[in-house]
Amino acid sequence: MSVMKLEECRRHIRAQLDSVVDFWLKYSHDTVHGGFFSCLGRDGKVYDDMKYVWLQGRQVWMYCRLYRTMDRFQRQEILEAAKAGGTFLRRFARVSSASSQWKCAFSLTRDGKAVKVQRTIFSECFYIMAMDELSRVTGDKDMQMEAEQMMAQLIYWVQVDPSGLGRPKLPGDVPTSNMAVHMMLLCLVQQLTEGRGQEVAQKYRELGRWCVHQILQHIQRDGTAILEKVSVDGAELPGCQGRQQNPGHALEAGWFLLQYSAESGDEELQKAAISKFVELPYEYGWDKEHGGLFYFLDVDGHCPTQLEWSMKLWWPHCEALIAFLMAYHQTMKPELLEKFFEVYQYTFSHFPDDKSGEWFGYLTQEGKVALDFKGGPYKGFFHVPRCLYMCERILDDLLANKD
Repeated sequence: MSVMKLEECRRHIRAQLDSVVDFWLKYSHDTVHGGFFSCLGRDGKVYDDMKYVWLQGRQVWMYCRLYRTMDRFQRQEILEAAKAGGTFLRRFARVSSASSQWKCAFSLTRDGKAVKVQRTIFSECFYIMAMDELSRVTGDKDMQMEAEQMMAQLIYWVQVDPSGLGRPKLPGDVPTSNMAVHMMLLCLVQQLTEGRGQEVAQKYRELGRWCVHQILQHIQRDGTAILEKVSVDGAELPGCQGRQQNPGHALEAGWFLLQYSAESGDEELQKAAISKFVELPYEYGWDKEHGGLFYFLDVDGHCPTQLEWSMKLWWPHCEALIAFLMAYHQTMKPELLEKFFEVYQYTFSHFPDDKSGEWFGYLTQEGKVALDFKGGPYKGFFHVPRCLYMCERILDDLLANKD
């Protein structure tokens, strides 16, 4: 692959990242109550002032990561926005109860009143990511301590007793292993330990290994499929739940595993990550007729029960771009770069909105825009900028090594 093509790709990705950052800086900040609006229409206009803790935490994390690691984003407005978002989270996100002081809301009113609580760990995950990354740019040790204390609660909920999440134990509800949970815990291990020294690394070492083991249990059907949910002992579950595939999640898990394998020097894990969590999900998840990645699939070929199963969503394509470029960077195998450019061509010819900025998130199977808003309850300032940021950095390394 020519250096010129990689350089052009980097220029395009860099310009896209600048544009996306500017969009959210311009339209998403609530200067009255703090925090961020995420429900933004095509032109950036706020169409709902509900605030979502997942997206508040993600935006704080993303601003901080850009500010901390890229010179051109070391701008005071980005730092101040991140700090304001962190203040809003610390004031309003946690909904303490008799059973736990660490549970976070899922959604809040504009002025911070809790509206809804999910019986999962994901609001807490993004709270931890935000606090840890914000502590790195502000030097606030209390934030780092708070992140680690909440992490301890998450580990307890996942490994010991989930009752604090509020989910009742029902006789027909079979315990399952959800890949998303172990992916997020592994992501948090990497977040909390980055550059923190041996003491912190040792604190989470066994948890990281356990998360990797749990993720690998989702390789099913003699290595021919990644299933989203399996039993707690790694067996396939019956029914639609057991047959569910989510190519985007598998690809995201793939690059999490690639990062872990690079840090640990585990070549066998690197091979498994690429063959089973990058190449395989792309093979079964890519729409051969219209292009793009399906959102959900059924491993036996039944019609998935999710109404949006055939749609093309922004975030699986973001994860595929990161996964293939990272896999190529680690191995220099040209077929991985070829797959990256296949995803790149589809992604950048369908999702970005050249007229109003940012990306559309939801396309029909044929690739037409189905929903034209730029942000909503699940799409915020995260997957697009994280993808562009990571791809730019990987391309920087690739091009530096070609000089």
